[in-house]
Amino acid sequence: MQWEMFAFISATLFLIAGCVVPAAWLPPLPNDKLLHFAAFAGLSLLAMRLVNNGAELAVWLLALFLAGLGIEIIQSVDPGRRFCWKDLAANTAGICAALICIHVAPDFFPSFFG
Repeated sequence: MQWEMFAFISATLFLIAGCVVPAAWLPPLPNDKLLHFAAFAGLSLLAMRLVNNGAELAVWLLALFLAGLGIEIIQSVDPGRRFCWKDLAANTAGICAALICIHVAPDFFPSFFG
């Protein structure tokens, strides 16, 4: 479980850094909603590898949603950035897609399914 925690923390820090830098520092992005979806789906899948039961999973996924909301709020005061409901929706869709994955491929999530 050590690699999952390391990967989760590293990915979270990378995501936060990418979301709070000034917009002028970023390269042109072809589809940032897809990036939001993939980032939060990936973080959710990593979080699911760290949990032992449904209650823990709910807390982790709620925390990820709130982190996405917090990032959007921070962006509203960042020069050249703004709060975007579509970004938050893409974040949430990524979390939901990851939740579906645990039912499609339960063998990949042994800590969740015992």
